[in-house]
Amino acid sequence: MLCLGKLKVRNTLFCVIYLISLAAPPQAVQAQDPVETPATSTPVEVESPPENAANVESTPAAAETAPAVATPTPPALNNGDQAWMLMSCSLVLFMTPGLAFFYGGLVRRKNVLSVLMQCFFCMCIVTVLWVVVGFSMAFGSDVAGGFVGNPMDYFMLKGITTAEPWEPMPGVWWPISEQIFMIFQAMFAIITPGLIVGAFAERMKFSAFVVFLAAWVLLVYCPVAHWVWYGSMGIGIFDPVDAIPIGALDFAGGTVVHINAGIAALVCCFVLGKRADVPPGGVAPHNLPFAVLGAGMLWFGWFGFNAGSAGGATPQAVQAFVVTQVAAAVAGLVWSLIEWLKHGRPTMLGMITGAVAGLVAITPAAGFVEVGPALIIGSVASVICYFFVAAVKPMVGYDDALDVFGVHGIGGIWGAIATGIFALPGFGIGRLGGAAYGNMPQLMIQFKAIGFTVVYSVVVTFAILMVIKVVIGLRTSDEGERLGLDLTDHAIPAYNEV
Repeated sequence: MLCLGKLKVRNTLFCVIYLISLAAPPQAVQAQDPVETPATSTPVEVESPPENAANVESTPAAAETAPAVATPTPPALNNGDQAWMLMSCSLVLFMTPGLAFFYGGLVRRKNVLSVLMQCFFCMCIVTVLWVVVGFSMAFGSDVAGGFVGNPMDYFMLKGITTAEPWEPMPGVWWPISEQIFMIFQAMFAIITPGLIVGAFAERMKFSAFVVFLAAWVLLVYCPVAHWVWYGSMGIGIFDPVDAIPIGALDFAGGTVVHINAGIAALVCCFVLGKRADVPPGGVAPHNLPFAVLGAGMLWFGWFGFNAGSAGGATPQAVQAFVVTQVAAAVAGLVWSLIEWLKHGRPTMLGMITGAVAGLVAITPAAGFVEVGPALIIGSVASVICYFFVAAVKPMVGYDDALDVFGVHGIGGIWGAIATGIFALPGFGIGRLGGAAYGNMPQLMIQFKAIGFTVVYSVVVTFAILMVIKVVIGLRTSDEGERLGLDLTDHAIPAYNEV
């Protein structure tokens, strides 16, 4: 019995020891678990490594255990985004024939073909310049202190493929191919000098126009696009993490396209002078339905212009689409109301002019504002642009044939300012939005971008015009102006008399 009792005690002790060993994990395992240090804990002194630590770290075994640094990889192209961007390219290109009809209907019948020819020539020559060197000058790496892009980076579209996503910032990609981004931007470069055509319509000879077009795209448009959309000269600034704009805001071209072209148009008016045979009451449109058709084509294409600038079929694209429609609609109504109150009846020409003014003004803000500010932007655009067209132009006396400065220049300036006021938080300096949200520095950098663009466009446009004037001349002859540019420059009238 005594032996049996000792055996039971011994077995019991073994069981207790075994259970204790299970409750306590091995010391080696405990050492691998991470230990959080409380925020209030005091710093822990770390012993100096042994003298041969460097040799130990450089061994192959140490290299194998070192954590690998993750390298960002480009995402796959998104078919939906690609499809929307291809459609947007088509819509923006469609705007240039729309501009041709808009302008063509407003000039006299003896000059309609010359305006159509100039607009379509923009589609041809700018495309060639863009793929050869223009895209590289706008979106290549900085040269001359960020003044312009390196012309050789993408010369003849070197390295711009259909398979790789566009990389606006190192390590940040859009889900659309490099070539889609390139050709989308080409459509902007095409229509911008086309806008200037309306200022010198009916008096610049075609040879001078061709030289001016090529020089202006390369020397004015490309540098300004580089400043604002590539990000240089302290104007266009983008967050390196996600490429969100945190400098001057220009969603779809208020500064690059409309202010740039509008200011150049005003310079052209002063350098070329007035048309010789304009009647005292001004020139009546020779075919207003043409102009209405053109305005409708512009309005339709503008959805690609603004919503396409989101870079894909995204919620921001929807936002830009909606506010574009809203601003154009309210601007057309306000312009008509002004005419109704002042003259007793609204006009078709006034309505389409107002709608275009609203489209211009919402362009820089389209992806950054909501519907409420869009109503304000469109309404104010009509009031300001109407004042410059109906009051300032006659008072100063410049001959802006189709009101390019009054609508595009002034509308673009107002739109850029309004963007600095109403931009939503998440964009702009500090991602704090516009001045309406307490971010006054955003309004200041908008004025900086406007000022840079105005001064540069004035100086370089004037220089280009003066060189052309000295070398080959700018204006058509007096006889050419009397007969019309359709006959003198293109050898055929738009309409055959029956």
